[in-house]
Amino acid sequence: MPDVQPKRCSWVQADHELMREYHDREWGVPAHDDRTHFEFLILESAQAGLSWSIVLAKREGYRRAFSQFDPAKVARYSLARIDKLTGDPGIIRNRTKIAAAVRNARAFLTVQEEFGSFDAYCWRFVNGRPRQNRWSSMRQIPATTTESDAFSLDLKHRGFTFVGSTVIYGHMQAVGMVNDHLIGCFRYRDVRRLGTSRRKSVDHVRGAKERES
Repeated sequence: MPDVQPKRCSWVQADHELMREYHDREWGVPAHDDRTHFEFLILESAQAGLSWSIVLAKREGYRRAFSQFDPAKVARYSLARIDKLTGDPGIIRNRTKIAAAVRNARAFLTVQEEFGSFDAYCWRFVNGRPRQNRWSSMRQIPATTTESDAFSLDLKHRGFTFVGSTVIYGHMQAVGMVNDHLIGCFRYRDVRRLGTSRRKSVDHVRGAKERES
C-alpha cells in the first residue's frame, strides 16, 4: 500500500526529508527561546540569494561552527576565527555573511540587555501574538509586511546587518510570529491552536498582574 502523505504547504518537497521535517515540526510554531531566535537570524541571513533547502542541509554545520547558536560565544569570535570559518565546508562560505553573524551576535546581546530577552523585544512587533493568516495559495503570501518593515528597520538601527524586510519576514514565519501555513495544510489548525493558547496564557498572566496592582 503506498505511503499516503498529509497535505502540506506547496513549497514543501515531500521527498525532501529535512524540508518535510522542518515544515511538520518547526515552521510557524511560536518560539520564545532566545537561542532559537538567534539560530534563525543566522540561518535566514545565510539564505539570502539561496534556497532554504541548501541552508537546511548545512544546519548541523552551522550549529557546530557557531557554538550551538550561543550569541555570547559568537560575539567573541575574532577576525582569525571568521577567516577560518570561510574555509568550513559545513556552512555557506560567504565571508560577508559570516562576519554579519558575528556582528549580529554583539547587537543581539545589547538587545537582551535592554529588553531582558530578544524574545521580549521581537514579539512587540506583532503585539505579543502571532498573526493568523488564511492563505489558500502560495501566491497570496507576501514577501514583506508593514510589521517586517518596522522590525527590519529597527534591527538595522541597532547595528544588525543582512536583516532586510524579506529576510526578517522569513524569520517571523519561522519562529511563529505569523502563521503562513496554507489553510489546506494539515499543520494550519495545529499551529493556529498553539498561537491562540499562547495568547490566552499571556492574557491570563497580564490580568492577574493587573488585579494584584
